[in-house]
Amino acid sequence: MASEESPSTVDIPAENGNNNEKVEVEQATEAEDVNEIRAVFLTAFGGLQRMKVQKISEPTPLEGEVVVRVKACGLSFVDLMLRQGALENPPKTPLVMGFECAGVVEATGTGATKFQHGDRVIVFKRYGTWAEIVTAAERFCFRMPASMSFEEAASLPMSYLTAYMMLFDIASIKSGKSVLVHSAGGGVGTAVSQLCKTVENVQLYGTASAHKHDGLQGQFTHLVDRNTHDYHHEIKSLSPDGIDVVLDCLCGDDTNKGYTLLAPMGKYVLYGSSNIVTGETRSFLSYAKSWWQVDKINPIKLYEENKSIAGFNLLNLVFEQGRHDLLSHVMAELIQMYNQNKIKPIIDSTWAFEEITDAMQRMHDHKNIGKIILNPNQERRRQSCHNDIRRDSYSQSSDISPPTSSEK
Repeated sequence: MASEESPSTVDIPAENGNNNEKVEVEQATEAEDVNEIRAVFLTAFGGLQRMKVQKISEPTPLEGEVVVRVKACGLSFVDLMLRQGALENPPKTPLVMGFECAGVVEATGTGATKFQHGDRVIVFKRYGTWAEIVTAAERFCFRMPASMSFEEAASLPMSYLTAYMMLFDIASIKSGKSVLVHSAGGGVGTAVSQLCKTVENVQLYGTASAHKHDGLQGQFTHLVDRNTHDYHHEIKSLSPDGIDVVLDCLCGDDTNKGYTLLAPMGKYVLYGSSNIVTGETRSFLSYAKSWWQVDKINPIKLYEENKSIAGFNLLNLVFEQGRHDLLSHVMAELIQMYNQNKIKPIIDSTWAFEEITDAMQRMHDHKNIGKIILNPNQERRRQSCHNDIRRDSYSQSSDISPPTSSEK
């Protein structure tokens, strides 16, 4: 809030991207003071330094919206790709980043009747969640279980909605089937591992960096380091009849490998293209290479080999194609699973807004196991306890109850 006694100073992004300029905001003599909040802005597409913590006016809810005081925000690989400008149809900059958060309802707009002041909620939104206070349509907000932490709640939308809909809505996973997921230690990968355990006798294979294997022990049937091993050959030898479901966030040549691993009646699902991310900024060479490496598959080949190919983009499904009606059902299923101790989001580490560059670099370097969280109330500090946080999360996740024969 602007001071009542003296002018305040606010960071204003210059046209050249330099955020060091300061301008004085004179106190209005006849207008009300403007409440200000901190938010993580993407000032332009590019490297890590394009992200800045800046002050903006506190948002006012529109009809059907709620105002949420944010306690935790989720970081996903899509945020990294957005920063680089690697998404299809990218938004205009500058903008407040983030697709998911959790917090406490502070106010409601006209016509919003689902929540009341003080309710703890999960928020899913197309941009704008990395802020101290956010507004969101109440249809994209979901009530948190009493036992769920804000960090866990902020982990659900991007990772668990994606994992659930791929496994159950697209792949129709059943007992006795086999699944391969890439980036097994990431937010979606760990969500897939937990959701697969809600189905009896699922063989789960994953690719992950070697330093993550100990942390993922017990979550997968078999893990392969695709950086040093030929995972295609290794999984083929482990499952000579093929894999029933391949979940691919890599694209490029890994699409071809995933398809050839499919068993008859198998399904390949592409849900990302992280292979195009090779450096801090977007590489047109990597983009072109990834595109050209994908074989063009004739539908007749699918028919003859009894295989299926699908794609899944959660953000497009909800915000471009208007299928927000699917969210309530899936989120209700996930919350029920959480209450039954069948799933529990794994938190890798928490970071202050001012540490966003370090947090995103950690994800870029594939060092995280589970979800990376931003905490708007956390002070900037050098954390030396990430391994302890991660280890505690895994000891908790090992207590997840196995399914019974009557459960999905």
